[in-house]
Amino acid sequence: MARNTERRAALVDAAVAVLAREGARGLTFRAVDAEAAVPVGTASNYFTDRDDLLNQVDTHLHRRLAPDPAVLAGLLTAPRDRALVLEFMRDLLGRATRDRTGYLALFEMRLEATRRPALRAAYTASVRGDLEQAMEFHRDAGLPGGDRTVAVLYLAVLGLLLEHLTLPGVLDDALPGVAVPDGLLETIVTTIVPEDGDGDRGRQGAEDRA
Repeated sequence: MARNTERRAALVDAAVAVLAREGARGLTFRAVDAEAAVPVGTASNYFTDRDDLLNQVDTHLHRRLAPDPAVLAGLLTAPRDRALVLEFMRDLLGRATRDRTGYLALFEMRLEATRRPALRAAYTASVRGDLEQAMEFHRDAGLPGGDRTVAVLYLAVLGLLLEHLTLPGVLDDALPGVAVPDGLLETIVTTIVPEDGDGDRGRQGAEDRA
């Protein structure tokens, strides 16, 4: 197998673009070669098969779409309250909007995982790991709410991202006077995340342990 790290990264980025534009059925080695503008047969020198390519796309997207550590550090200088949770969600929304291709590829990965048992197992573990990491971050940062809050917030924001990136018209005027998507994001956080205070965190933590 070829070991040119930069070439491999370029091929995986090309696969992400193909996946977002053409869907999983359009993700062939030939399509990746064309997207990356490399000779036909190049991708086959870097990936053993389609499953290998999809697994590497998964790994790559988790790095590509991860929050900027410097941004996180800056946000963590603020009080640990619901307003800070909203800022974290705004950062997520901003990253998704700026890299729409990457997030569409993530959605395509979910669909393809329903058809490929090996990918489903690997991708389920990957996404579950992200959720558990988010719960751990929320706890360690001392943010209001517990694991249950994070799980419900995850589901709600995932739904918002899905609609905003695929069918944004669905959300237009869904709630009169609420801006799309920023106002809806604020509504989600305000509805799900408890108000500031140790008592709220304590009650939520007790519920999570029950």
